[in-house]
Amino acid sequence: MKAISFAGALTLATMAFAGDPASPPPLPLGLSPQLYQLTVPKPPTPAQVALGEKLFNDQRLSADDSVSCATCHDPAKAFADGKPRAVGIKDQVGQRNSPTVLNALFLATQFWDGRAGTLEDQAKLPILNPIEMGMPSPDAVVTKVRAIPEYRDAFQKLNGREATYDDIASAIASFERTRLSGNARFDRFLAGDSKALSQQEKRGWALFNGKGRCNSCHAGNAVSPLFSDQKFHNIGIAAHKQDFVQLASEALRVVRAGDEEQIDRLALESKLSELGRFLVTRHENDIGGFKTPTLRNTGVTGPYMHDGSLATLWDVMDHYNKGGIPNPFLDGGMQRLGLTEPEIDDLVAFLYALTSDDFQALEKKELASQRARKNNRPERDTAVALGKKGHLGDLAPNPDIKNPADLGLYGPVAAPEK
Repeated sequence: MKAISFAGALTLATMAFAGDPASPPPLPLGLSPQLYQLTVPKPPTPAQVALGEKLFNDQRLSADDSVSCATCHDPAKAFADGKPRAVGIKDQVGQRNSPTVLNALFLATQFWDGRAGTLEDQAKLPILNPIEMGMPSPDAVVTKVRAIPEYRDAFQKLNGREATYDDIASAIASFERTRLSGNARFDRFLAGDSKALSQQEKRGWALFNGKGRCNSCHAGNAVSPLFSDQKFHNIGIAAHKQDFVQLASEALRVVRAGDEEQIDRLALESKLSELGRFLVTRHENDIGGFKTPTLRNTGVTGPYMHDGSLATLWDVMDHYNKGGIPNPFLDGGMQRLGLTEPEIDDLVAFLYALTSDDFQALEKKELASQRARKNNRPERDTAVALGKKGHLGDLAPNPDIKNPADLGLYGPVAAPEK
């Protein structure tokens, strides 16, 4: 029995589903066919995807025909928008950064605070939010879509009836389920190409799993290819601006549990946005907690954090290096890292190795832009990070990672006997 590479195993697994009507499409290297089948037991049809893509890009779904889903999730920008916070109709600016749609199908919840449980729910809320797409009601959306001949015909052909709001959301979600991203240099490295990463990127990968503690929340492996634990953490970002105790007290008086539309408006239009997951659960341990984002394509989807307040990956590393911003609800895993400047550079280099080959030109542009801002570091506090001021914990070890399998994440896969 011969051992084959991870890439070969991925190909075999994909081929294994080839005769199944519910088989996954050809998947990018780094994404698991088994995970895809669990997430999407019945892949959308080409007709559903085509209709969803048209709706995703159609500004007529907004109140003044000026904003589409693609406005904040631009395919040319890795399905993000490059802005600190999302901008909707009439140039209104919300409270949250636009996360990428890439690989969103694998997320257990949608939005920074997890207020939507499915891609369908996620598709509905922005269309109705007054500062995003601004449509007054689901009925108004349906009336507008039904009046457009191409959509009237398409929905009739697809579903045998006129469009409903659920049908519109389902079509958009079908398109979003096809937005898959892998094929990064890191994926080739794990598939056995030792030259896919530079020496600096390999040092960054070692730091990622050791002294940098990144894998505590952003572990990446065959089972979890997103580099996210999909949990919610208070890392101190919102503590720059708000008194959490006062905000939580105010929220408990006004938030109606389970009211998705109200929570959506509070999250995007009010100072209560900084409470994060607490708006959804009303649990004290969720105050200031936001979902761990995917790190795939992170080099080309800045600015960073739920409010877009960190401009570069160097700023992100500076924030974590000092242990975040102290507040009563800071996640227990937050502590100083003690990273030196060369180590920060190595980690940033590794994070750029998670960019899909599809966005190489964008990666080159964004890396140059971030490097140009490298000396402007508002989050840096070297004294705290290195333990010369205060005491925010001990440092983690740095593993030797000459072979990724040494960490137990990947190993040789046996080929089936012929």
